[in-house]
Amino acid sequence: MAAAAAGTRVFLEVRRRLQSALLILGEPKEGSMPVDISIAPRSLRVKTPEGCTELRLPAEVSLVPSSCRGLQYVPGDGLHLRLQVRAESDAKLISMFNQSSEAQGCCTFYCQSCGEVVIRDRKLLRVLALPSENWGALVEEWCCHPDPFANKPLHPQENDCFIGDSFFLVNLRSDLWQPRPESAPVETHCPSSENHFKLKPKANTKVICKRCKVMLGETMSSETTKFYMTEIIIQPSERNFSIIPRSRFVQNVVAQCLVELSAARSTFRFTIQGHDGKAYILLWLLNSDSLVIESLGSSKSIKKFPLLEDSLKEDSSSAWNAVKVLYQPCIKNRNEKLSSAWESDISIHSLTLPSATCLELLLILSRNNATLPPSLRSMNSFQVAFLKM
Repeated sequence: MAAAAAGTRVFLEVRRRLQSALLILGEPKEGSMPVDISIAPRSLRVKTPEGCTELRLPAEVSLVPSSCRGLQYVPGDGLHLRLQVRAESDAKLISMFNQSSEAQGCCTFYCQSCGEVVIRDRKLLRVLALPSENWGALVEEWCCHPDPFANKPLHPQENDCFIGDSFFLVNLRSDLWQPRPESAPVETHCPSSENHFKLKPKANTKVICKRCKVMLGETMSSETTKFYMTEIIIQPSERNFSIIPRSRFVQNVVAQCLVELSAARSTFRFTIQGHDGKAYILLWLLNSDSLVIESLGSSKSIKKFPLLEDSLKEDSSSAWNAVKVLYQPCIKNRNEKLSSAWESDISIHSLTLPSATCLELLLILSRNNATLPPSLRSMNSFQVAFLKM
């Protein structure tokens, strides 16, 4: 992992597939010249009269010092240079739900925000992925006789868990003996991405955590409940629950959803919409093979986001896998024309999350954007951010 002392800010983005890296050394403060830069295969050191900053690379990454090229000074940023790396291919993603033999045991569903038990000791015999939202329209292409699935919604049985793009579907019939999440009516809406669950207006309710009052999901029928992946943690019942910082968890879930959907459907543009049907964010996935290693030094931008409980601390260092995205906010009538164009484009996929989580995600993207070197914060008319995996 990375380690650092106080001193110059260092930012290193490693592209695993390209076996290359971009190194940015923060603009030196007045009186901190000269700068002595040492690049070794497993570490990087920057010495100034004010102090020394050292980054130690993760075990799977090494630099090629002789490949340094393209050295240039960018006002406001500092020194930029590119170099080759030797990096192991990125690890396979861990699915949002472990579909191995472990999933055959008893699982407990927890509220991610507070740890409240939502479903206790549920034995899941089938964990199945739901088809894409337009599966019904494609049935005619599959069958030479009338649609055998007409008027047959896909609802899980007692020991089933169906997995959608950003949600789980479970059957709560056997859990009537235990406290269930509170339900409250919400505005009538049926997103186009969930056409296989057409709801009657009176049946549309949201599921609320009893302890922290966070929205966990929605009831789809008298027995079927949809839980959003960003709000629920599913663990084997014998394992103790441990709280994960909220913003880290949201980043990880959204990043995995983007990567899995882009691989399965060859789509790289997404609209993040709330359960109320409103678009909150336009996301464009650039790459999923980045490893970011940085020493923030005395960056002040991280202090602008006190609501994020795991904001990076001053003079901290880190190394993390990430997806790189472009984004545009759509709140307060921003980017209306672009949002309308994306919504009418069939190649763009919609991800539905609770509206409060959409705002959390936008705040996280803004925080992550603010911590980047200034020259990396925008691309064309979009803003740039890395989501930790």
